[in-house]
Amino acid sequence: MPELPDVSLYVEHLERRLRNQRLEKVRIASPSLLRTVEPAPAAAEGRALERVSRLGKRVVLHFEADLHFVIHLMVAGRFRWKKPGAAVPRRLGHAAFDFAPGTLILTEAGTRKRASLHVVEGAPALAALDPVGLEVLECDLEPFAATLRLRNHTLKRALTDPHLFSGIGNAYSDEILHAARLSPVQLTANLDDEAVERLWTATRDTLAAWLERLRRETGEAFPEKVTAFRAGMAVHGRYRKPCPVCASPVQRIVYASNETHYCATCQTGGRVLADRALSRLLKKDWPRSLEELEARRGGR
Repeated sequence: MPELPDVSLYVEHLERRLRNQRLEKVRIASPSLLRTVEPAPAAAEGRALERVSRLGKRVVLHFEADLHFVIHLMVAGRFRWKKPGAAVPRRLGHAAFDFAPGTLILTEAGTRKRASLHVVEGAPALAALDPVGLEVLECDLEPFAATLRLRNHTLKRALTDPHLFSGIGNAYSDEILHAARLSPVQLTANLDDEAVERLWTATRDTLAAWLERLRRETGEAFPEKVTAFRAGMAVHGRYRKPCPVCASPVQRIVYASNETHYCATCQTGGRVLADRALSRLLKKDWPRSLEELEARRGGR
């Protein structure tokens, strides 16, 4: 799922290309995309796009007369920038938004179509879609600490809760926790002030660094390589590869369709966290330390 750095990059490039341009036509190819009835998407045709913004992990197109397109890409949704009037891809295409400079196409890979478009009018309707999570790149330590301690969750869950923190998902939460040297299953209620400050710093530094890196890599081209797995990440998507800090093999916890990646040496004092599926299978045989786990693997 595109998170704060990727969504912010989309916003910047769409602003650059489309601000003050009039929407000529909306073409909805997939009925499952549209989640509202009134106003219809066609109500924006002929209106100028005043600005583009980020609302958590959503991209918002703000048109004249207080009309807004709120687009959630979910896991596999992506934007494509094409020449004016480009066709909507038959298999992956959800919608096309035609402007004079070009056509913005929304696609979604896979069979589960979860991306969404809400068309709303007025500030109250737009605010109703805002999960109101804290914008971590804009906050000081005190509000960050207060938000973190609102609920006693694991750090992984707290960072990815859109009602607590805005724009952080599975990938960057792994990177943040590795940078902060904190376990993903550490409870927020058990963090001392020093650990909270370390987490605040790691959160801001990690997101800002990745946003700047993506800007440099993308340059003037429209973002096409939006992915949760990037070269240069410390732990996310790097199961059993060496941690860039200590060279220990990166570990993971698998649950449902998600994975949490971490370094046992840097984050959990060498303790291997229980994977739900495997620990249920192995029960008492689940290895408790990195050394025991590697010994069982026979050095593979």
